[in-house]
Amino acid sequence: MEFKEVIKNRYSCKKYSGRQVEAEKLEAILNAGRLAPTAKNLQEQHVYVLQSTQMLEKIDAVTPCRYGAPTVLVVAFDKNNVFTYPGGKRNSGAEDAAIVATHMTLAAADEGVDSCWINFLDPDKTAEVLGLPENEEVLMLLDLGYAAEGTGPLPNHESRKDLSETVTYI
Repeated sequence: MEFKEVIKNRYSCKKYSGRQVEAEKLEAILNAGRLAPTAKNLQEQHVYVLQSTQMLEKIDAVTPCRYGAPTVLVVAFDKNNVFTYPGGKRNSGAEDAAIVATHMTLAAADEGVDSCWINFLDPDKTAEVLGLPENEEVLMLLDLGYAAEGTGPLPNHESRKDLSETVTYI
């Protein structure tokens, strides 16, 4: 698929069929995240692939937003392996993990796999429930699967502000 089509057609799927993502497509999605740029090439991301009933039930306990997806990616980053920006107020952890997640979201669309970026969760509780290492912080979840029949973008999907409202040339 052409990149312009990928970014135009991708939407947040809110209802999945039971069809599991094929291993080769999942690997392509994960590899897209691996290839994402990170500050100083630290690659502080860690992606957890959840597919078992037991692990998906743990996700359901921390968010109502799995929407029946058969695969959930948990995107986290190592808080001890981040680049601290000049001034010391920010570091690269969340932004690098977001770049990784964005790459995987777009790769999913390119593979014909539906997805939904989930941030309606308590990151600390999610890490605790999943038993993640203390040095890792959960950024978000990425639902993956195939849309249930009749599912499509929400009515406001194509509603976007005019470029002049979000961009200023100075």
